[in-house]
Amino acid sequence: MAYETIELSKEGAVAVLRFNRPESYNAINHVMAPELQEAVIDVQDDPAVRALLITGNGTAFHAGGDVKSFVIQGDAVGPYIDRMVIPFHAFITHLVRMPKPVVAAVNGVAAGAGFSIAMACDMVLAQAEALFTVAYSRIGASPDGSMTYFLVRHLGMRRAMELYLTNRVLTAAEALDWGLVTQVLPAEGFEAAALEQARTLAAGPTFAYGRAKELFYHSLNHELETQLELEARGIIAASKTRDFREGTRAFVEKRQPDYQGR
Repeated sequence: MAYETIELSKEGAVAVLRFNRPESYNAINHVMAPELQEAVIDVQDDPAVRALLITGNGTAFHAGGDVKSFVIQGDAVGPYIDRMVIPFHAFITHLVRMPKPVVAAVNGVAAGAGFSIAMACDMVLAQAEALFTVAYSRIGASPDGSMTYFLVRHLGMRRAMELYLTNRVLTAAEALDWGLVTQVLPAEGFEAAALEQARTLAAGPTFAYGRAKELFYHSLNHELETQLELEARGIIAASKTRDFREGTRAFVEKRQPDYQGR
């Protein structure tokens, strides 16, 4: 499928999704939102894809909502955002729910919805000059895109509220210190390093990754006994896979395993 505001390529077992509105710092509009939904469904349903890498073209990762388009809508901005947020939230849901690892390669500013997208990914690699800011209150908006879900879980209520109320800008180093970023990498070779990380994950036991991802994301909503039961079901299911048999044999034989995600 041809896209107008994003690029989707598949490099072996890794799908690479690039926001492609560099002239607008990759801000989301009414065209990008449904394209993101369509692209993530494509990735989710392709059995050859075992990991997803998300990044931005140009100097920004993703600058959030296209504020200029909001102003142009005038009094019709409410319905405009309504039509945009539904596919955008479907995109976020698919990122979190699909049993494939998702890596964000934050190559520049991640503001508003762009910050939300990064938080919805399983790993966040930040270029050393990247910046993170909530941004919503600057335009009189409340957050969307799962920001209120993930920031509280990562930071606690006080720091999450601070970021929203003050629009404080975090450097990549600060975001790493706060636990929002997995790793900070130098600008030189950044995308190649991020792609290598995605390839490493794609070569791993992706069936087990999917089960673990589901368990981690639901853990704060369950009592201990419920979580233990779900863990038991998960490890039993994983033990029946070809990957588990290969992984255990490789461990005993002191060699690298050949995982196939099944």
